[in-house]
Amino acid sequence: MPYVNVQGTRLFYRDHGTGRPLVLVHGWATSGRVWQAQFADLAADHRLIAVDCRGCGDSGRPEDGHTMAGNVADLLCLIDALDLDRPVLVGSSIGATFALAAAAAAPELLGGVVSVDGPGHWPGTGMAAELRELSARLAADRTALVHEWVPTWYGSTAGPELHRRTIEQILHSSPAIDRLFTEAASYDPRELLPGLDLPAAFLHGDQETQIPLAVSRTLADLAPHGSLHVIEGSGHMPHEEQPAAFNRLLRAVVREMAGAAV
Repeated sequence: MPYVNVQGTRLFYRDHGTGRPLVLVHGWATSGRVWQAQFADLAADHRLIAVDCRGCGDSGRPEDGHTMAGNVADLLCLIDALDLDRPVLVGSSIGATFALAAAAAAPELLGGVVSVDGPGHWPGTGMAAELRELSARLAADRTALVHEWVPTWYGSTAGPELHRRTIEQILHSSPAIDRLFTEAASYDPRELLPGLDLPAAFLHGDQETQIPLAVSRTLADLAPHGSLHVIEGSGHMPHEEQPAAFNRLLRAVVREMAGAAV
């Protein structure tokens, strides 16, 4: 099994295909398994590296490092350890937060960044209070909250089996990662975007209930090289809910990024 040692822990990653590298970063508490439909398609002409973030999947479970900065440093260490040549970072949900922050911190290492239904900007909104309440409910009864919450992530085409697989991954993760929600309540990616000198694409499901479409629209407008793409029939996880449409769109976006870099 492929692992890389970073910052006192081991990160597990899946490595499929050859071609331009895409680093796939899952959302809170899931794992690289959420990108299975991308492995089956995009690996035909891309190298896909899907990492399990610290505390998730088959990666190590340290008690520390569960911050935005810690996860960003993990990604940059992974890129360095695998000697990837200007990969595109593709992040889902809070993974998009990590990806955008990594792009802002080290744009010279990357060829572009893709945000999938994320990241949120909560300060000054009622959603900051919702995140704080979510943190409290996770601490009180993580299992019950996850079973209640996860089905609301998905749009009308997703069924119980997809809900079950996601819940299984989350309950396998370390509760230490739940600390990320405390930081997320005050995190604002809008401050990073105006100075981002990289192509940045924002993909968003039209049935999304967790993060409003207006968030991705705002971020795309703030990024000097930003673009917004809406995926029909999908909620928070379009790479799982509408994989064929998602893969077509991601392939086209990455092709445009490659052309912009020439």
